[in-house]
Amino acid sequence: MATRKQTANEETRWHAVLARDPRHDGNFVFAVRSTGIYCRPSCPSRRPQRKHVLFFATPQAAERAGFRRCRRCGASPENSRAAAEVVARLCRYIETHLDGPLTLSALAQHSDASGGMGPHRILRAFRRALGITPRQYADALRIGAVKKHLRGGQDVTTALYEAGFGSSSRLYERSSAHLGMTPATYRRGGAGMSVRYATSACALGRVLVAATERGISALFLGDTDRPLEKSLREEFPNAEIARDTNGMKEWVGAILRHIEGRQPQLDLPLDVVATAFQRRVWEALRRIPYGRTRTYTQIARQLGQPTAARAVARACATNPASVVIPCHRVVREDGALAGYRWGLKYKRALLDNEKQSRSA
Repeated sequence: MATRKQTANEETRWHAVLARDPRHDGNFVFAVRSTGIYCRPSCPSRRPQRKHVLFFATPQAAERAGFRRCRRCGASPENSRAAAEVVARLCRYIETHLDGPLTLSALAQHSDASGGMGPHRILRAFRRALGITPRQYADALRIGAVKKHLRGGQDVTTALYEAGFGSSSRLYERSSAHLGMTPATYRRGGAGMSVRYATSACALGRVLVAATERGISALFLGDTDRPLEKSLREEFPNAEIARDTNGMKEWVGAILRHIEGRQPQLDLPLDVVATAFQRRVWEALRRIPYGRTRTYTQIARQLGQPTAARAVARACATNPASVVIPCHRVVREDGALAGYRWGLKYKRALLDNEKQSRSA
């Protein structure tokens, strides 16, 4: 018969499994009787029923009991950490070789950075750690360099070649996804860009949603419309801004239902300007499950940069599309709420609404 201490320990482990808490990876694995598979706590697979779950201190113990390793999470924390370290090394390599070939095969040839991984393993490791491919990471870095050169007054042609783009067509192919406008428009401070917006009452007070034809560009929270509209004009000082209540009705409706807890999944298109690091952080935030939280350190580790917790916090603070990019789901190590652009009362209310919706 299990002792009271053993029962409490298993309950702690079960809560870690439900939360997909990466801090417990390496402390234990959980096995599922109905499938014969064992996983690490942070495995993204669907959660089994509690009655089918067994806990083991090590993968070897689970294998001795007849369970096999999960192919999705790898189950081995050593493998997971090694893959994250390879991704971090390859990121550093990409950052210093933007003017050279960065195909998967080329990356695999640099054994010091790739750790001997082949092209397909590199691709899987990047997607698992960052949610993007090495090529997308390199393009985001190049776009960030273009933005820096344009802000410094360089013409578009000089900026694109210094950033590592081999031709203007490659830059313009990618600029709409990363800049939300063409490079020339960005250099003029967004002049000529059309932004439409709508405001509405919501469960938290007032919400302003702004978008281009490509997707959501801003989502602001507040008590009255006037300061929200002022913030929008400060965000896009040279853009053409117009109210469009009817045209924004569908997107605003989805956001209101999400805030109220009636639509947990919110998968709306985004059109935001971001540096490479901001984009990585924001994509990680969008993968946090509804009603759950992560710490700044956890996000930094997920990105393969465990010492970048403060940089993650800055990326959260500069998020222009709150709720759609759910920076409210990031908290301090002790669980306390850190700063939020629209005020801690809104952060607390968003988290409370999500928690109540999940438990309903």
